[in-house]
Amino acid sequence: MDLEAISRGIRARLDAKHAARERALVASRRAIRACANAIRAIHRGEFDGARALLEEARAAIEEGREAVRDHPDVGFAGHLQDAQKEYAEARITEALVAGAPIPAPEELGVEDAPYLNGMAEAIGEGRRHILDLLRVGDVDRGEAVLSAIDDLYYVLVSMDYPDAITMNLRRATDVARGLVERTRGDLSVGLVSRSLRDALERHAREVRGGEPDGPAAP
Repeated sequence: MDLEAISRGIRARLDAKHAARERALVASRRAIRACANAIRAIHRGEFDGARALLEEARAAIEEGREAVRDHPDVGFAGHLQDAQKEYAEARITEALVAGAPIPAPEELGVEDAPYLNGMAEAIGEGRRHILDLLRVGDVDRGEAVLSAIDDLYYVLVSMDYPDAITMNLRRATDVARGLVERTRGDLSVGLVSRSLRDALERHAREVRGGEPDGPAAP
């Protein structure tokens, strides 16, 4: 048995695996960074910039996948799944803010578990958008977004599978439930405030309308 030849073969294979992992890690980090910047742009209403960043993230994920194509064990180690999760979150956030249909995992080119975890995190971004809407008094649009994140939450609770399959989705779903309930409360306060403001404005108009005319000019 030629141990030197065996060790050379092992080193060559591990060198190739390590190089593939490093390329995938760099690509994953680039995708995650682009997604974070895209979400910030979406909340600012800068949709063109957000779309460019999302395209950058998609390309980085594909680059990472290609890097580990011959090393599936590295490809499923978690870093590419994290990048896919962030990409799904950003794309679902874009749909929530724009009032567009929620994209499917097949449309995004991501795996199911990262997609669902991205959906759970997008509920938090939906809450942030609703709070922004309440600050400018757009309660009606806030109600529409709440309905959308409610629908997302019910998708999540329907996924009754082991955490090993869903990337610990159960915990993310529990967090999402709390966010939805808090947002519902915030929106209810906004509705009450709007009703009170409308009632005060009506009363003020009625008072102004019932005031007697001033004295006639001499």
